[in-house]
Amino acid sequence: MSLKKLIIKCKKQDIDAQGKLYTQFSGILFSLCLKYSKNYAEAQDNLQDSFLTIFKKIEQYNHKGSFEGWMKRIVINTALQRYRKESVLDVIKEDTIAEKIVEVELHETPSLDFLLHLIQQLPDRYRLVFNLYVLDGYSHKEIAEMLNISVGTSKSNLSRARNLLKDKIEENQFKNKQTP
Repeated sequence: MSLKKLIIKCKKQDIDAQGKLYTQFSGILFSLCLKYSKNYAEAQDNLQDSFLTIFKKIEQYNHKGSFEGWMKRIVINTALQRYRKESVLDVIKEDTIAEKIVEVELHETPSLDFLLHLIQQLPDRYRLVFNLYVLDGYSHKEIAEMLNISVGTSKSNLSRARNLLKDKIEENQFKNKQTP
């Protein structure tokens, strides 16, 4: 069945079509949830909440633009709403912002799973800004609007996230060198 027909059936609240849509896209959307979640269980919750929203709002999708992109936007917004409710986006204001990108000299390339694990360990405000800016390509202005923070705070949080990741990667490389 084509994606367009599947969407049309989902708009009619066809449970079989919803199941097929879930099966087709849950893997892709779950990987996105992992980027915005502290852990696996929270990612599962975000995925379920996202699909509830997708099925509730699928009538609003007008077959213009990418359906997958539309769903990804819902996933990101669902994750951000969770954090807004938990008030984890309290930010530390600073007058000066270190914006330069910190280079890490890699002796060996860390695995994707390891990097994802490090990103999940970042404080929420840093992880969200890092993911939105680096992994999803949003501008600092867009991030500031999405998270209700200033552009400067977005830049500062990105810089801090990068520094924390750099430190963790270097720490891991040092441990690997010390292990015989």
